Amino acid sequence: MSGIDLNTDPQSCAAWIARFLLERGVDRVFGLQGGHIQPIWDFLGRLGIRIIDVRHEAAAVHMAHAHAELTGGVGVAMVTAGPGVTNTVTAMANASLARVPVVLIGGCTSRPQANMGPLQDIPHVDILRPVSRYARTARVADQVIREMDEAWSRAMGDMGEPGPSYIEIPTDVLRTHVPENLVLADWMRAKPFRRPLPDPDTVAQIADALRRAERPLVITGRGARGAGAALRRMLDASGAAYLDTQESRGLVPGDHGAVVGAMRAQAMGGADLVVVVGRKLDYQLGYGSPAVFPEARFIRIADTAGELLDNRRGDPELLADPALALDAIADALEASPPQAPRDWLAGLHAKHLERSARKPPANRPATGPDGAIHPMAIFEALRDLAAPDHIGIADGGDLLSFARVGLQAETYMDAGAFGCLGVGVPFAVAAALAHPDRQVISVNGDGAFGLNAMEIDTAVRHGARAVFIVSNNAAWNIERFDQQDNYGGRVIGTTLRHSDYAGMAHALGAHGERVERPEDLAPALERALANAPAVVDIVTSQQVVSSDATKGLGFVPDYQALTAWNAAELKRRGQE
Repeated sequence: MSGIDLNTDPQSCAAWIARFLLERGVDRVFGLQGGHIQPIWDFLGRLGIRIIDVRHEAAAVHMAHAHAELTGGVGVAMVTAGPGVTNTVTAMANASLARVPVVLIGGCTSRPQANMGPLQDIPHVDILRPVSRYARTARVADQVIREMDEAWSRAMGDMGEPGPSYIEIPTDVLRTHVPENLVLADWMRAKPFRRPLPDPDTVAQIADALRRAERPLVITGRGARGAGAALRRMLDASGAAYLDTQESRGLVPGDHGAVVGAMRAQAMGGADLVVVVGRKLDYQLGYGSPAVFPEARFIRIADTAGELLDNRRGDPELLADPALALDAIADALEASPPQAPRDWLAGLHAKHLERSARKPPANRPATGPDGAIHPMAIFEALRDLAAPDHIGIADGGDLLSFARVGLQAETYMDAGAFGCLGVGVPFAVAAALAHPDRQVISVNGDGAFGLNAMEIDTAVRHGARAVFIVSNNAAWNIERFDQQDNYGGRVIGTTLRHSDYAGMAHALGAHGERVERPEDLAPALERALANAPAVVDIVTSQQVVSSDATKGLGFVPDYQALTAWNAAELKRRGQE
């Protein structure tokens, strides 16, 4: 339209997109600038939506992912065309496997230049479709907000599992004037969260199964987030044992009588009834195989079919909001409680308390055989220094084995089912911005840290007061151990250097300290917590072998992730 400045038109498509995000409650967008998305970027700034500009596009999606998990909303990221979009693929895949609602807005070339070899033109949609719930190019200006609404709804799981959506808008479309009467109000406004109600007959079947079971076990995942109170009530009413997973840590306090986390193998191997709530039966749960759960009948509860149908079917299965379902089951059990005493749970819980309360062995050295600090010393120091409500983030391969036991955080995030190394720094940046009143502590292996270490600069520029701990053992240690033990000792391409990550922190404007002696560890961590953002670079032992390494996680057995489970699977298949 003549007389309208295409970059300032308050009814341009770009302006409508910014208003849509504001209407949906978005207060920050994570991204990296580029000309293809500049029209939206500018209007976001005009509306006061904070832009957290990052150093790599993957980090923007990781931050949106963490923001969504920690706030219960939708995380929004925005990147430019070509490499801007392709750099996000791994982070989008991670959000997809984690079933986290993220909306990624990408740039793409103008319609007149399409398919002519323009700058940064590549079929983004085809690339992202396999790892997205929705992937589209919105080419019609007066339909863009309708498509934004659909992308948002798909991310929230309105047509199946929640997860990431991708939408791109050609730059000429962004600059197109869209009259107000062509943007329907119902496209703009936020939609209520849908909570599927539990079927009463199925609830009755589940309650009856729990009454009859002698060794019931409850396992939770992503779908149980937000259902903590209902879960605890159901555990109290049923007398079932309880195992959390990385997806659901913190829902049940560690001192609750149902918790048996330190006896995980015995609980899984001995249960006669397993109630899985909002969790896929992936490799971390042995795919639900009879080799891992030899005596168990399964019941499955989830608000999405994808968490009911994989690998091992439930008898019965309940598609419902987990909190509503657990409350309904608790109602039924409180009205008619189980009669048999739960001796199995009492024994497991007592052993769990005994094992988890053990202090580090008095004769265990503070260092490994190579003289460097034992990695568990990091978590022992944090146990005394971290605030009770701190947000704990773990990132790494070998380190994750130590963190799962040692990082005692009510709010916990890690590399997830995808094993996506590199999340520790961007997750922590997003966490510190979302919860500036809480300590955020990110513990990273040195290999994983290196993948997004430049985001320390992002933390400094945006005031994200997180503490980034680097366990610096100069190796990709699970893989190094696998090579050493299973490939004739030929260690190839799995060792690093004891690089000076504290020096890097100084260069980027953060507080940084290097720790080489065990006695210096706690004081350095204390100073870091007081001066965040901070990096504590701890030279740790390469010779202390993690339990994941000794259980074969790096080896990749044929049927199961761990060698013990694989041996059981071979026996079940008659292939001993």
